[in-house]
Amino acid sequence: MGSADNAASPIAPTSTKSTPPPKSASPNVRHVVLGDIIFNTWYPSYYPEELKLCCARDEPPPGRLIYSKDGYAIYEIDGEEHQLFSQNLSLFAKLFLDNKSVFFDVASFNYYLLVHNAPSAPSPSPDQQIIGFFSKEKMSWDNNNLACILIFPPWQLRGLGKILMGISYELSRMEDRIGGPEKPLSELGRIGYLKFWEARVANAIIGMKNKSTVTVEEIAESCWMLAEDVVSTLKEMDVLGTEKRRDGSLVISKAKVREWIIISRVNLTQPVDEEGFVEDFLAEEETS
Repeated sequence: MGSADNAASPIAPTSTKSTPPPKSASPNVRHVVLGDIIFNTWYPSYYPEELKLCCARDEPPPGRLIYSKDGYAIYEIDGEEHQLFSQNLSLFAKLFLDNKSVFFDVASFNYYLLVHNAPSAPSPSPDQQIIGFFSKEKMSWDNNNLACILIFPPWQLRGLGKILMGISYELSRMEDRIGGPEKPLSELGRIGYLKFWEARVANAIIGMKNKSTVTVEEIAESCWMLAEDVVSTLKEMDVLGTEKRRDGSLVISKAKVREWIIISRVNLTQPVDEEGFVEDFLAEEETS
């Protein structure tokens, strides 16, 4: 996951020959077609020997539109209401995820599709391209706001995963519940989340006016992040001070954060705009 790229112009795949991570087993399906693109798979999935063909390429995404901004849209899919679609999505995702384990028991999950809209296409439209998704438990006792995340290989290395991560934290904010992704993270997942968290945390710290120092708890509340994720991010940024307040809380210097932003050349623009959420969805969330 690289820097964010939220332009509304037509999106071409990064490459149809994406480089997979080290394999633990050979894939049982060698190639797949998504939209008009054929590309290689990385891992085996639980498809039967007689490969099934899914002819849904000309159909708009199921579920309801909850977010639309700069040519990208998010559709919320209820795994219980759209069981077959969710199962097919999970089986397809397994071709690119080594550790995914939920395929058929999808009723307890919601799925959030990242869709690219052609500039001239109405919504919904056959010209829409599903390029990634994340899943989220409807009820998580661990306050997980994301269970599984994937940008399909042809569209990776564009920073698009940050949109999905941003949506997951906006959902946490709407639920009034501090959360984070399901642990443990894969190595690639950890790298992607650290980049997202660094920009999120730095943006929050700089946005706290009239304060020369801030605490981990203040950052966590501002970002809707778990304190442990805030601490690991600050350690990675190397801005966590040794000083503590009388109550024992750690203190972070805003001056060190500003220095880190300059040296790292980080773009603090947040990948998700609150104004992009659909009004009907917001109204329903406020009353739920």
